[in-house]
Amino acid sequence: MSELTHLDSSGHARMVDVGGKPETVRTAIASGRIRMSPAALSAIHDGTVPKGDVLAAARIAGIMAAKKTADLIPLCHPLMLDAVTVDFVTETDAIRATASASLTGRTGVEMEAMTATSIALLTIYDMAKAIDKAMVIEAVRVIEKRGGKSGDWFADAPV
Repeated sequence: MSELTHLDSSGHARMVDVGGKPETVRTAIASGRIRMSPAALSAIHDGTVPKGDVLAAARIAGIMAAKKTADLIPLCHPLMLDAVTVDFVTETDAIRATASASLTGRTGVEMEAMTATSIALLTIYDMAKAIDKAMVIEAVRVIEKRGGKSGDWFADAPV
């Protein structure tokens, strides 16, 4: 078993020292979906949700969340992100959010991409819950990462 990088020799949590690592271009893409009723899906797309433009708010929330990842998740490094995008695709009974985060740095941006995806989906829930309280957020995961010591990685199959 490999050494656990977030534990010191006494077993205490620590932030990994990335100071000696070379800076490389790193990108991560995460995806997730929120299943909902036809009424909620229709209201979001028709712009009739009482709280306003759901997808615009969710996009901004996701981008803001990526920038705050280190404030939310213990032991994550604060990163100077070069770019974050959040996009949405309508599926039969859901909206899929896909977030991309990139930088030139010493550590990866997978957590930033997943945080952006998660918060975008939570924002959709918050804004449309008056229409459908039974919405389900699911399948939030990294689908691609590029750069760094471990190289490029792609998920096996879409969910």
